Amino acid sequence: MPTPSPLRRVASPWLHPAPGSAVVLGRRRMMLALGAGTLATALALSAPATAQQSGDSLDGRYQVVQPPQPTEVDAGKVEVVDVFWYGCPHCFRFLPEMERYEASKPDYVVLRRMPAVFRDSWRAHARAYYTAELLGVVAKIHRPLFEAIHEKRQALDTRESLMEFFAGHGVSKEDFAKTFDSFAVESLVRKSEVMQARYGVQGTPSVIVNGKYRVVGNLAGSYENMARITAALAEREHQQ
Repeated sequence: MPTPSPLRRVASPWLHPAPGSAVVLGRRRMMLALGAGTLATALALSAPATAQQSGDSLDGRYQVVQPPQPTEVDAGKVEVVDVFWYGCPHCFRFLPEMERYEASKPDYVVLRRMPAVFRDSWRAHARAYYTAELLGVVAKIHRPLFEAIHEKRQALDTRESLMEFFAGHGVSKEDFAKTFDSFAVESLVRKSEVMQARYGVQGTPSVIVNGKYRVVGNLAGSYENMARITAALAEREHQQ
């Protein structure tokens, strides 16, 4: 696999922080520290736990998951988890990069998506994704749902509105309702809530590589860099 292109730094937020996350709390602490004239303390409070320096060009561009989490892939494969929320504008902007990565990823990479659930209001979107996954219609639903929310400004955040959306993309209302309300979907949503905590996810989009590394936009510097760093970490894992 070719060496990833040089990484570009861009001073932008690139992340939709979770309510009450260290990202949000760190900003508040920074303001308090600045008021006391202690800039160094403020920066320390808001800085994420990044990889240790070791001469690697990726140093400081990703976070380490502590402790590492088990994966759901076979031996010899590398798991990449795309953590997103349909209502997140940053996730929508990151979507093309993840689509390009999915289309060009090596065979040893297994990509799966995991909807984040940081508020009760996010649960409908999580249920919608897992409904699409269980019905085998992610390809028909995933991008169109993002586009409907962010380009067409449709408020697709209730069971009823999502049912109509799925129906408009070829899924019967009966199939949608039976799956959306199922124990299987509820179990997957609860699993997302557990795993986002274990992964240490503090906002969306985030990418988890092989249960060990967390790639986030505010460290990567751009959505393109997020995809490049993900690819480089996946290759590193495959070579070990």
